[in-house]
Amino acid sequence: MRHGKVHRKLNRTAEHRRAMFANMCAALIKHEQIVTTLPKAKELRPIVEKLVTLGKRGGLAMRRQVISELRDVDMTRKLFDTLAPRYEDREGGYTRIIKAGFRYGDNAAMAVIRPGRGEGCHRSSVSQLIFDSKRRPGAAFFVALAPQLSNCGASADLASTVISRI
Repeated sequence: MRHGKVHRKLNRTAEHRRAMFANMCAALIKHEQIVTTLPKAKELRPIVEKLVTLGKRGGLAMRRQVISELRDVDMTRKLFDTLAPRYEDREGGYTRIIKAGFRYGDNAAMAVIRPGRGEGCHRSSVSQLIFDSKRRPGAAFFVALAPQLSNCGASADLASTVISRI
């Protein structure tokens, strides 16, 4: 019975999962958005949100806890100095997951995970472009999606990033 087993295994050992999520957290803090599969993004969200909460608390002990989780001192510094103050008045909900269609090779559901800014992002227009993906297959869909995501605060080269991954 799987009572109390709430996390996905993702077909990896516990050590591999922990290392993968540490690397993904560091990449998310460094680039402020990453493209990954939807299940990985959903598993990464609570980890990142706990790290941002530790960053908001501040202090040496919290910094050491984040270093032990992230294993990257530079990204810990960026988390404490730039990301945590950005969410000083927000109680949770620090990340946003935007579905980004399906991967070409294996049809895996893809997603963009990024820190949530909340300004000027119209979910309905982004969702409409995602649902139109059946009519606009391949790279054209992601090129059309990039301006909508840039309105949400994502970088302008999102389309080239996603296209290079598929």
